[in-house]
Amino acid sequence: MKISPALVIATVLSPGAVPAADELLIVGGRVHTLVGPPIEGGRVLIVDGRIAAVGTEVEGAAGVTRLEAGDHHVFPGFFDSMSTLGISEIASVRATVDSAELGAIQPHLLGLTAVHPPSEMIPVTRANGVTHAGVVPQSRSGYGFPGQVSAIQLDGWTAEEMRIEDSVGLVLVWPSMQLRSFDRDAGRRVDRPFKEAKKEYDKKVEEIRQWLVAGGRYAHARGAEGSVVPDRDLRLESLGRVVEGRLPVIVRADRARQIRDAVDLATSLSLRMILAGGREAWKEKELLAEMKIPVILGASQALPLHEDDPYDRSYTLAGELHEAGIPIAFSTFSAEKSRVLPYEAGQAVAFGLPWEEAVRAISRRPAEILGLGDRFGTLEPGKVANLIITDGDPLEIRTQVLEVIIRGQPVDLDNKHTRLYNKYRARRR
Repeated sequence: MKISPALVIATVLSPGAVPAADELLIVGGRVHTLVGPPIEGGRVLIVDGRIAAVGTEVEGAAGVTRLEAGDHHVFPGFFDSMSTLGISEIASVRATVDSAELGAIQPHLLGLTAVHPPSEMIPVTRANGVTHAGVVPQSRSGYGFPGQVSAIQLDGWTAEEMRIEDSVGLVLVWPSMQLRSFDRDAGRRVDRPFKEAKKEYDKKVEEIRQWLVAGGRYAHARGAEGSVVPDRDLRLESLGRVVEGRLPVIVRADRARQIRDAVDLATSLSLRMILAGGREAWKEKELLAEMKIPVILGASQALPLHEDDPYDRSYTLAGELHEAGIPIAFSTFSAEKSRVLPYEAGQAVAFGLPWEEAVRAISRRPAEILGLGDRFGTLEPGKVANLIITDGDPLEIRTQVLEVIIRGQPVDLDNKHTRLYNKYRARRR
């Protein structure tokens, strides 16, 4: 691993290597805890994979491994909470994509079971400061329950080593109203009557409702004293956890109609809802704020959803929702784009989102939204020691991530991109 000259390990090491250590002391630098103002010349003590102390006078035990941060910056590691890391490699090569199963109703499936630890996407992503991620099953049916989001660390030999939580939420892909269909005889897409499209949409929404109601009844039957316990049904068991409030439902929806209908359903069944995507969430920001529904946004570096929208609609969305009092996080909803997560947040800063909130939106906020705030997202005693050291603002593309530490251990930053860069840079002309 390449080490910046300004980062000096205060022990005798082999060149370019940071040793694994049960106790590590990061000395100096500007420590951004995200729970208060930055600490100039701060110190972070890590013991057994967790943060033990943060401050200016922190000392470790005799012989502690010291990492001199110099005039650099220390941040919590970033969290791409809705990604396909480890389950999608090359989109055009079907054998490398294991992100979806057949069928619209598969709520019992876990993203973790499909994670491929040797994926080349993982080291590329963590080299840019992303230390943990949510693995999100995808829907082939265009709606329904494709499975549950698993939270993983971006380091480990096996999926079990990478595991944070098997499930942090159940994904619900909300149906869309299809006003056009493909005419095989004509060989082109044709318009559909609104009445026909609305009927199909309502049928799918009702199907989702009925599955959730059945899940609630199933959970009640299994928990009621003296009741006849039905045979175990993994699908209904998973839905029952959502109806009972033990697991949030993460609704993938972009359009205002979808968002309103999803909120109505969640309210009627008393579900804990998280909105994911939300490209037209600005139209329903009062409703989302009133119902205290957080939003995990997708790419801010994107074209507007409609051709008549302002050119900067995607850029300003995060700032508008934050101003309305809605908790927001950024995510990429992909594997190949996961490494650009910091720049999605940075784009929003240029269009109204405060810088501090943008950093929180890729670290602290996603952890809080998905129920992991007690372990991740800030630099505080007791938190898992996932952190990074940078030579500048991590939301700027010119900034270099110098060190990545996951569970208290420095991680090798070598990856396919750097290997190819060095290979072709050294070629003979």
